[in-house]
Amino acid sequence: MNAPPTVLQVDNLSRRFGALHAVESVSFSLQRGQVLGWLGPNGAGKSTTLRMLAGVLAPDAGRIVINGADLFDQPRPARQALGYLPEPPPLYRELRVEEQLWFSARLHGLSRTASRRAVADTLARCGLEAVQRRLIGHLSRGYQQRVGIAQTLLHDPPLLLLDEPTTGLDPLQVAELHQLIRELGRDHGVIFSTHRLAEVRAVCTHVQIMRDGRLVYAGALAELERGDLTTALRVGFETSPPLTALAALPGVIAVEPLGRGRFRLRHAAGANLARMLVEQAVAAGWGLCELIPEGADLEQRCIELLLGTEEAS
Repeated sequence: MNAPPTVLQVDNLSRRFGALHAVESVSFSLQRGQVLGWLGPNGAGKSTTLRMLAGVLAPDAGRIVINGADLFDQPRPARQALGYLPEPPPLYRELRVEEQLWFSARLHGLSRTASRRAVADTLARCGLEAVQRRLIGHLSRGYQQRVGIAQTLLHDPPLLLLDEPTTGLDPLQVAELHQLIRELGRDHGVIFSTHRLAEVRAVCTHVQIMRDGRLVYAGALAELERGDLTTALRVGFETSPPLTALAALPGVIAVEPLGRGRFRLRHAAGANLARMLVEQAVAAGWGLCELIPEGADLEQRCIELLLGTEEAS
């Protein structure tokens, strides 16, 4: 079975603002049918990266290939292959929804006949038929975001870049937009930028985590959920050992006292901590009476990646 086509290839993308490395040596690829959650705190470099992918901000270094076309050597076909929704969405509040979409379709170079067909299809696809004659300025934030997404779809691009599209929406609007993005992910490659882990879990098939301008994780969401990042051992002793002795064990990242001679030892993946702990406990006479492995949940893994206590690639 052939793999889905690659709609985006990014190699060593970098951007500085003065002495600040906003984005540093970012590389990844995206295939049609994947919804990539771009996760990171505010200021991590997500929006800067998306602006470079969309061609509205020049990188200092790196290569961007969209649907087989180099963004710098072949800018017209590359840009024609993407749809970009920045935050906030670029909408004319004094236009009706159908007018905004017609205007956008013509800007994309669609003929009158193709524009008419694209606007009708997109209104239906994005659930905008009931409000197509209303002024955009009179719509709720949720509907305005739908109009923004509709603009990205008019020319049927294989790649969609959505920069925090759920910002400011109420829970019902967020759920509706999540459903729309999941549907779009069946036929497109989608990058969905957010700083909320819950959104990534609700919408995405893949995840990338960014910190201080660098990617610290990239892979399938399922791999991260079952991944071998930091795990832990819950241990108990008849005679409590010094914290420094536990912290000095190879692979131990942090020691959490739990009281009554019990501790949680967080350790890096692959560290054979249990065996070393048993040997040390016997040699030192600590009286090991409890040894329970604990796996880190997804939230803990993401926190570790964002804080820099663990990295994966």
